[in-house]
Amino acid sequence: MKYSKATNYALHTMLFMMAAGTDKPVGVQQLAERQGVSPTYLSKILTKLVKGGLIESASGANGGYRLKRKKEDISFLDVIHAIEGTASLFECSLDHSSECLIQQVMVEGEQKMEQHLQNQKLSTLAEKITVVL
Repeated sequence: MKYSKATNYALHTMLFMMAAGTDKPVGVQQLAERQGVSPTYLSKILTKLVKGGLIESASGANGGYRLKRKKEDISFLDVIHAIEGTASLFECSLDHSSECLIQQVMVEGEQKMEQHLQNQKLSTLAEKITVVL
């Protein structure tokens, strides 16, 4: 299984914001430079994180983005769902009953993986690093 680059950037952006430990908005330029990515591209990712309720934007001269939820409540899965959506990774391509045994095994595997990612909090990693923005 492979997640998109957008998910990679989103996870790192959230980690940077948490590790910085500031309530002040962080500009997209700072976040983009930190990852070596285009601010325009990162803005699209940040928009998805805003729509997912993980961060909020602040406009104005000192505007940018800040966490909307308590950092301890944000899991890997929250970020992944904000970027990738919640659709199943596997869809059986054969035209047979909805009781596909292969589909059942794949869905069970996804559920176990999602449970693990839901239990993993980015704040745990943020405590281990120092980030200056």
